[in-house]
Amino acid sequence: MVPSNKVIAIDGPAASGKSSVATRVSKKTGFLHVNSGLMYRALTWSALRADIDTNNESKVINHLNSIEMECIKSNDSLLLHINGNDPGEELKSEEVNRSVSVVAAIKEVRSELVKRQREYLLVSDIVMEGRDIGSVVFPETPFKFYIDASPEVRALRRRGEGGVDDLIERDKLDSSRKVSPLVIPEDAFVIDTSEMNLDEVVEKVLSELNQKGLIT
Repeated sequence: MVPSNKVIAIDGPAASGKSSVATRVSKKTGFLHVNSGLMYRALTWSALRADIDTNNESKVINHLNSIEMECIKSNDSLLLHINGNDPGEELKSEEVNRSVSVVAAIKEVRSELVKRQREYLLVSDIVMEGRDIGSVVFPETPFKFYIDASPEVRALRRRGEGGVDDLIERDKLDSSRKVSPLVIPEDAFVIDTSEMNLDEVVEKVLSELNQKGLIT
Protein backbone atom coordinates (compact mmCIF):
# COMPACT_ATOMS: atom_id res chain seq x y z
CA MET A 1 0.00 0.00 0.00
CA VAL A 2 1.31 3.45 -0.91
CA PRO A 3 0.98 5.69 2.18
CA SER A 4 0.74 8.89 0.11
CA ASN A 5 -2.47 7.78 -1.61
CA LYS A 6 -5.70 8.68 0.17
CA VAL A 7 -9.07 6.94 0.49
CA ILE A 8 -12.47 8.55 0.90
CA ALA A 9 -14.77 5.76 2.12
CA ILE A 10 -18.49 6.15 1.44
CA ASP A 11 -20.73 3.45 2.91
CA GLY A 12 -24.46 3.05 3.20
CA PRO A 13 -27.44 0.78 2.53
CA ALA A 14 -29.04 0.13 -0.85
CA ALA A 15 -30.51 3.18 -2.63
CA SER A 16 -29.20 5.61 -0.02
CA GLY A 17 -27.68 7.80 -2.71
CA LYS A 18 -24.06 6.88 -2.02
CA SER A 19 -23.25 6.20 -5.70
CA SER A 20 -24.40 9.65 -6.78
CA VAL A 21 -22.50 11.24 -3.90
CA ALA A 22 -19.34 9.22 -4.62
CA THR A 23 -19.47 10.15 -8.30
CA ARG A 24 -19.74 13.87 -7.55
CA VAL A 25 -17.08 13.79 -4.82
CA SER A 26 -14.76 11.97 -7.22
CA LYS A 27 -15.17 14.71 -9.82
CA LYS A 28 -14.66 17.46 -7.23
CA THR A 29 -11.51 15.92 -5.76
CA GLY A 30 -10.04 14.27 -8.85
CA PHE A 31 -9.87 10.95 -6.98
CA LEU A 32 -10.62 7.73 -8.88
CA HIS A 33 -14.18 6.50 -8.22
CA VAL A 34 -14.45 2.81 -7.34
CA ASN A 35 -17.87 1.23 -6.80
CA SER A 36 -17.04 -1.93 -4.85
CA GLY A 37 -20.61 -3.16 -5.16
CA LEU A 38 -20.19 -3.54 -8.92
CA MET A 39 -17.67 -6.30 -8.29
CA TYR A 40 -20.22 -8.34 -6.34
CA ARG A 41 -22.89 -7.54 -8.92
CA ALA A 42 -20.60 -8.56 -11.78
CA LEU A 43 -19.87 -11.90 -10.13
CA THR A 44 -23.57 -12.43 -9.44
CA TRP A 45 -24.46 -11.55 -13.03
CA SER A 46 -21.82 -13.94 -14.37
CA ALA A 47 -22.92 -16.78 -12.08
CA LEU A 48 -26.57 -16.36 -13.06
CA ARG A 49 -25.59 -16.24 -16.72
CA ALA A 50 -23.80 -19.56 -16.23
CA ASP A 51 -26.95 -21.03 -14.61
CA ILE A 52 -25.24 -21.35 -11.24
CA ASP A 53 -27.40 -21.48 -8.13
CA THR A 54 -26.15 -18.49 -6.14
CA ASN A 55 -27.06 -20.31 -2.92
CA ASN A 56 -24.45 -22.94 -3.74
CA GLU A 57 -21.36 -21.38 -2.17
CA SER A 58 -18.79 -23.80 -3.55
CA LYS A 59 -20.03 -23.33 -7.12
CA VAL A 60 -19.99 -19.55 -6.78
CA ILE A 61 -16.43 -19.65 -5.38
CA ASN A 62 -15.27 -21.94 -8.19
CA HIS A 63 -16.90 -19.62 -10.70
CA LEU A 64 -15.10 -16.59 -9.26
CA ASN A 65 -11.80 -18.44 -9.62
CA SER A 66 -12.59 -19.37 -13.23
CA ILE A 67 -13.48 -15.95 -14.63
CA GLU A 68 -11.43 -12.93 -15.61
CA MET A 69 -12.70 -9.80 -13.90
CA GLU A 70 -11.05 -6.85 -15.60
CA CYS A 71 -11.36 -3.27 -14.38
CA ILE A 72 -11.05 -0.65 -17.11
CA LYS A 73 -10.60 3.02 -16.31
CA SER A 74 -13.18 5.23 -18.01
CA ASN A 75 -12.78 8.93 -17.29
CA ASP A 76 -12.82 9.19 -13.48
CA SER A 77 -14.36 5.78 -12.73
CA LEU A 78 -13.94 2.08 -13.44
CA LEU A 79 -15.88 -0.26 -15.71
CA LEU A 80 -15.99 -3.99 -15.06
CA HIS A 81 -15.66 -6.57 -17.80
CA ILE A 82 -16.17 -10.29 -17.20
CA ASN A 83 -14.26 -12.50 -19.64
CA GLY A 84 -14.20 -9.55 -22.01
CA ASN A 85 -17.94 -8.89 -21.74
CA ASP A 86 -19.41 -5.61 -20.47
CA PRO A 87 -22.54 -6.40 -18.39
CA GLY A 88 -23.63 -2.77 -18.59
CA GLU A 89 -27.08 -2.03 -17.19
CA GLU A 90 -27.70 -5.75 -16.60
CA LEU A 91 -25.81 -5.33 -13.32
CA LYS A 92 -28.84 -3.40 -12.04
CA SER A 93 -31.43 -5.97 -13.13
CA GLU A 94 -34.03 -7.32 -10.70
CA GLU A 95 -32.48 -10.77 -10.99
CA VAL A 96 -29.10 -9.47 -9.86
CA ASN A 97 -30.75 -7.34 -7.14
CA ARG A 98 -32.38 -10.44 -5.68
CA SER A 99 -29.19 -12.50 -5.55
CA VAL A 100 -26.30 -10.12 -4.93
CA SER A 101 -26.64 -10.07 -1.12
CA VAL A 102 -26.43 -13.87 -1.05
CA VAL A 103 -23.25 -13.85 -3.14
CA ALA A 104 -21.74 -10.99 -1.13
CA ALA A 105 -22.25 -12.94 2.10
CA ILE A 106 -19.90 -15.75 1.02
CA LYS A 107 -16.73 -15.49 3.10
CA GLU A 108 -14.30 -16.56 0.38
CA VAL A 109 -15.88 -14.19 -2.14
CA ARG A 110 -15.56 -11.19 0.17
CA SER A 111 -12.00 -12.11 1.09
CA GLU A 112 -10.90 -12.23 -2.54
CA LEU A 113 -12.76 -9.12 -3.66
CA VAL A 114 -11.63 -7.07 -0.64
CA LYS A 115 -8.05 -7.96 -1.57
CA ARG A 116 -8.65 -6.69 -5.11
CA GLN A 117 -10.32 -3.53 -3.82
CA ARG A 118 -7.29 -2.68 -1.69
CA GLU A 119 -5.03 -2.93 -4.73
CA TYR A 120 -6.61 0.18 -6.28
CA LEU A 121 -4.87 2.30 -3.66
CA LEU A 122 -1.54 1.27 -5.15
CA VAL A 123 -2.20 3.35 -8.26
CA SER A 124 -4.38 6.28 -7.21
CA ASP A 125 -6.18 8.31 -4.60
CA ILE A 126 -9.68 6.84 -4.52
CA VAL A 127 -13.27 7.46 -3.56
CA MET A 128 -14.62 4.00 -2.82
CA GLU A 129 -18.26 3.27 -2.11
CA GLY A 130 -19.79 0.15 -0.66
CA ARG A 131 -21.07 -1.39 2.54
CA ASP A 132 -17.85 -2.22 4.37
CA ILE A 133 -15.28 0.22 3.02
CA GLY A 134 -14.74 2.18 6.23
CA SER A 135 -15.19 -0.84 8.50
CA VAL A 136 -13.25 -3.58 6.66
CA VAL A 137 -11.57 -2.58 3.40
CA PHE A 138 -9.90 0.64 4.59
CA PRO A 139 -10.59 0.95 8.34
CA GLU A 140 -7.49 3.13 8.75
CA THR A 141 -8.72 5.99 6.56
CA PRO A 142 -9.77 9.10 8.49
CA PHE A 143 -12.15 10.09 5.68
CA LYS A 144 -15.23 7.95 6.33
CA PHE A 145 -18.83 8.75 5.48
CA TYR A 146 -22.03 6.82 6.02
CA ILE A 147 -24.87 7.89 3.73
CA ASP A 148 -28.35 6.89 4.90
CA ALA A 149 -32.05 7.61 4.27
CA SER A 150 -35.37 6.18 5.41
CA PRO A 151 -36.62 2.96 3.74
CA GLU A 152 -39.52 4.92 2.24
CA VAL A 153 -37.26 7.51 0.64
CA ARG A 154 -34.87 4.86 -0.61
CA ALA A 155 -37.75 2.91 -2.14
CA LEU A 156 -38.82 6.02 -4.05
CA ARG A 157 -35.28 6.51 -5.30
CA ARG A 158 -35.17 2.94 -6.53
CA ARG A 159 -38.55 3.08 -8.22
CA GLY A 160 -39.06 0.10 -10.47
CA GLU A 161 -36.47 -2.02 -8.65
CA GLY A 162 -38.60 -3.18 -5.74
CA GLY A 163 -40.53 -1.54 -2.92
CA VAL A 164 -39.93 -0.86 0.75
CA ASP A 165 -40.25 -4.52 1.71
CA ASP A 166 -37.51 -5.50 -0.75
CA LEU A 167 -35.16 -2.87 0.63
CA ILE A 168 -35.87 -3.86 4.22
CA GLU A 169 -35.08 -7.48 3.32
CA ARG A 170 -31.88 -6.37 1.57
CA ASP A 171 -30.90 -4.33 4.65
CA LYS A 172 -31.54 -7.36 6.85
CA LEU A 173 -29.35 -9.59 4.69
CA ASP A 174 -26.56 -7.02 4.48
CA SER A 175 -26.52 -6.17 8.19
CA SER A 176 -26.91 -9.72 9.52
CA ARG A 177 -24.35 -11.58 7.42
CA LYS A 178 -21.45 -13.06 9.37
CA VAL A 179 -18.73 -11.66 7.11
CA SER A 180 -18.30 -7.88 6.77
CA PRO A 181 -21.86 -6.91 7.74
CA LEU A 182 -23.22 -3.47 6.95
CA VAL A 183 -22.38 -1.32 9.99
CA ILE A 184 -21.81 2.34 10.70
CA PRO A 185 -18.08 2.74 11.47
CA GLU A 186 -17.62 4.41 14.87
CA ASP A 187 -15.63 7.29 13.39
CA ALA A 188 -17.76 7.80 10.27
CA PHE A 189 -19.48 11.10 9.47
CA VAL A 190 -23.15 10.11 9.18
CA ILE A 191 -25.46 11.96 6.80
CA ASP A 192 -29.21 11.29 6.67
CA THR A 193 -30.17 12.32 3.16
CA SER A 194 -33.92 11.73 3.51
CA GLU A 195 -34.69 15.45 3.24
CA MET A 196 -31.59 16.60 1.38
CA ASN A 197 -30.86 16.99 -2.31
CA LEU A 198 -27.66 15.77 -3.94
CA ASP A 199 -25.97 19.18 -3.98
CA GLU A 200 -26.54 19.59 -0.24
CA VAL A 201 -25.12 16.15 0.55
CA VAL A 202 -22.05 16.65 -1.62
CA GLU A 203 -21.43 20.07 -0.08
CA LYS A 204 -21.59 18.53 3.39
CA VAL A 205 -19.06 15.85 2.44
CA LEU A 206 -16.71 18.39 0.88
CA SER A 207 -17.01 20.66 3.91
CA GLU A 208 -16.00 17.80 6.20
CA LEU A 209 -13.07 16.91 3.94
CA ASN A 210 -12.00 20.55 4.03
CA GLN A 211 -12.13 20.61 7.83
CA LYS A 212 -9.98 17.47 7.93
CA GLY A 213 -7.43 19.07 5.63
CA LEU A 214 -7.82 16.75 2.65
CA ILE A 215 -9.01 19.50 0.31
CA THR A 216 -8.95 23.29 0.33
